[in-house]
Amino acid sequence: MAAAAVLSQPAPLSSVHHLPKYQQAKESRYELDWADLVTLDLSEFEQPGGKQELAKQLKDAVHNIGFFYITNFGLSQEEVDYQFAIGREVFALPMEEKLKYRADLENGNYNGYRPLGAAELYPGLRDNVEMYNLFKFLPELERTQPSVITENRAEIERFQRHIAENVVQKLLVLVSIILELPDEGALSEGHRYSDISDCHLRYMIYRARSPEENAKFNNIYSKGHTDFGSLTLLFRQPIAALQVLTPAGDWRYVKPHPGSITVNIADVLQFWTNGYLKSSIHRVVAPPPDQAHIDRLGLLYFLRPGHDLTLKTLDSPLLRRLGLDVHEDDAKKDGVKAGDWVRARVKGNFDKPENEKEKEVIGGIKAKYWD
Repeated sequence: MAAAAVLSQPAPLSSVHHLPKYQQAKESRYELDWADLVTLDLSEFEQPGGKQELAKQLKDAVHNIGFFYITNFGLSQEEVDYQFAIGREVFALPMEEKLKYRADLENGNYNGYRPLGAAELYPGLRDNVEMYNLFKFLPELERTQPSVITENRAEIERFQRHIAENVVQKLLVLVSIILELPDEGALSEGHRYSDISDCHLRYMIYRARSPEENAKFNNIYSKGHTDFGSLTLLFRQPIAALQVLTPAGDWRYVKPHPGSITVNIADVLQFWTNGYLKSSIHRVVAPPPDQAHIDRLGLLYFLRPGHDLTLKTLDSPLLRRLGLDVHEDDAKKDGVKAGDWVRARVKGNFDKPENEKEKEVIGGIKAKYWD
């Protein structure tokens, strides 16, 4: 397979459709139990031996916890904050306007708006999250959008393409090196911007609740879960709420380091490596008291596999050496398309019986859930 394409630095931020500046919230003053996660400096990627050194740093993280940070990813804070500003404007629209762009959630399609309270967190208690998901700007994936999206389309597409064609391609190369694949660009197959997939940029907002409301929800915004695709990228969010489940079984906060993106491994990479790469278990909780009154606006990128790829274990020298090259479920996994898995998991968010800890998703393959 062809090696991953890596673009040069993106062009400067356009000033044509500038929105009011977005101001990030201040970090919490509370002492929290932070997870110990590795940080990769992507500026080292092109240096002699840089890819190999970064892969060494990443190896334990992706095998044990599935969460890590990246820095120097080729986007300025101004560019990132402008995307937050777009998200802010989207969620400020009247509900009747946002509902014009509702995604086909019941059929597993996240392309568009996910309304507040779309899923039940506990019996009779709806969630407090809204999302607007922007799939890649390809003819096959086009849909109508609110004016704030269409007016800023060029800037959004430029931002998406930089993540898709530069940032995640570097990460896929590092994973290929860890797996000792003979072609460093092998995992680019099905992960290019031009591939038909459910990759998307997400604007997301958790609406603040009162202390009394939070108590009803056990201070949970989003229950423990794994992500559905290949990788998830979360741009720095200063409101402390994201937690990861450590190998020791403890929930630890993920610290919002300035200038960083938090990255986590998702389901498909776990399938492809027969569990060697860990699809990280994480949840979102009510923020500390000094931040609990603030709506938590987020910016994420979800790397999803090409629709026609399967979930079968990869042919990897590392996996063969560890005895992980054959799995009793491989025949089953080979019959499931990765795109179908992703959409079945999205659909499952809206028909999952309460208090169920494990559920069949598709083709006999199951997903787990945590409180």
